Amino acid sequence: MESERIFADVLDLVPHQPPFRFIDEITCLKHSRIEGNYFLKDSLDFYSGHFPGFPVTPGVIQIEIMAQIGMVAFGIYLLMQEGETAFKNMVALLTETNIKFKKQVLPEQKVFVHSEKILFRHGRLRCNVSLVNSEKELLCYGTMSGMFFIKS
Repeated sequence: MESERIFADVLDLVPHQPPFRFIDEITCLKHSRIEGNYFLKDSLDFYSGHFPGFPVTPGVIQIEIMAQIGMVAFGIYLLMQEGETAFKNMVALLTETNIKFKKQVLPEQKVFVHSEKILFRHGRLRCNVSLVNSEKELLCYGTMSGMFFIKS
């Protein structure tokens, strides 16, 4: 299918790689929004120290999951739609976040990112983002802004 090929193309262009890639799948990609998910394995390194005996997903990791799916992958797609092809030299910067945390995120759960475009202009992207669990409980939400540019 055409959409599955586009999903795969976008994922191939995301610069983050394991062990710091927090995208398993893109499930929806439109001009106005993106959706994707990631499974938080209990073997991830940060769980051993946050917190020993009661591991909790750090807020910065939750933000990173939302940023990789809701900003980086989404921005790549939007740039592709504008005809950009020089992704090898692309730099993506997260410039602002305003995130509210609602619930602890524990290991061994799948989390889902929903991101809706507020603005995309001149390589700058601003979105409303949210992170939910399999039970559709809201884990955190807010706004993110970022910018993309191509290094010469």
